[in-house]
Amino acid sequence: MNALELTGRARSHIVQLDSPRCALHRDVVEPFLALREGAAQEGIDLRPYSSFRDFDIQLLIWNRKWRGERPLLDREGRPLDYAALSEEQIIDAILSWSALPGASRHHWGSEIDVFDAAAVPADYRLQLVADEYSPTGPFARLTAWMDANLRRYGFFRPYDSDRGGVHPEPWHISFAAVSEQALHQLTPAVLAEAVAASDLLGKQLVLSRIDELHARFVANVGAFAAMP
Repeated sequence: MNALELTGRARSHIVQLDSPRCALHRDVVEPFLALREGAAQEGIDLRPYSSFRDFDIQLLIWNRKWRGERPLLDREGRPLDYAALSEEQIIDAILSWSALPGASRHHWGSEIDVFDAAAVPADYRLQLVADEYSPTGPFARLTAWMDANLRRYGFFRPYDSDRGGVHPEPWHISFAAVSEQALHQLTPAVLAEAVAASDLLGKQLVLSRIDELHARFVANVGAFAAMP
C-alpha cells in the first residue's frame, strides 16, 4: 500500500461488496467470504458491522471526542469528567478506544468488526462491548468458533488482550497477510505526515508525541500465529 492508502486518504485498494455489505482490501475479499462460509456450516451468521473506514470519518470521531461531544471513557469503560482532563489525558483517553486518524487499522481494509446475526433478533442493537462476546453473552458461540478457527483462514485478533494501548476488542479481526505488511509500512513518519496535513484538533501535541503514541497504540498489538 502507498502512504495515502495506509492512512485512509485513498481507497484504491478497496473493493465494495453488496452481500454482505462491507468494504475490504481486494486481497481480503475471498478469505473473508471463506471465513463466513466456514462459520455458516456451524449455524453462525458471521457478519461485518464495520470494515474499511477512511481518514475523514476517523477525523470526525476524533474531533468530536476532543471537543467533549462524545463521551470519554477510562480503561475500565467508566465515563470520565471531560472538564477535569488535561489535553494529554484527553489524547490518552481517546486512543484507548478510538484510533488516531491515519493510524486506524480499518484504513487498510484488512480489519472487520464482526457479530453473529443468527444469535440475536433482527432489531438487536449491537453495542460492541466485551460482555456481548463473553461466555454468557449472545455471541459466545461466535467467540468460541473464532478462537478455534480464525487462524485456519488467515485471520487473528490484534486486540486480544490489554497491553496498555488499545482496549481489548474481541469483535475485531484482522487478515494477517495484508495487515502485518501494512503495520510495518505505517511508520511514525508516515503517520506524522498525514496528521500534519489534517484539521486534527490537538494536532501539535499529537505530533510532539508521535513516536510514543505510535509505539503504544499502533505497534503494540497481538501478532498472527500460523497453524502448526
